Amino acid sequence: MNKLHVKKGDTVRVITGKDKGKTGEVLRVFPARERILVDGVNVYTKHVKPKKEGEKGQIVQIPRSIHVSNVTSLTSTDKK
Repeated sequence: MNKLHVKKGDTVRVITGKDKGKTGEVLRVFPARERILVDGVNVYTKHVKPKKEGEKGQIVQIPRSIHVSNVTSLTSTDKK
């Protein structure tokens, strides 16, 4: 297993990519793939068709993981 510089519950800031500058809490860690799931970062919108007759379609927001090298940990002095 790979050792990562962040763990579940840490607050991180995205340093590269389309969500650069955003901060969030780490929700889940995937050490084998070196990826993390951050709250409010890398969220995609998916349109879901109705499954049954009479049911309405909907738009669902799905969070996706990002590579751990694209984030940096925040210390208590950095949280402004």
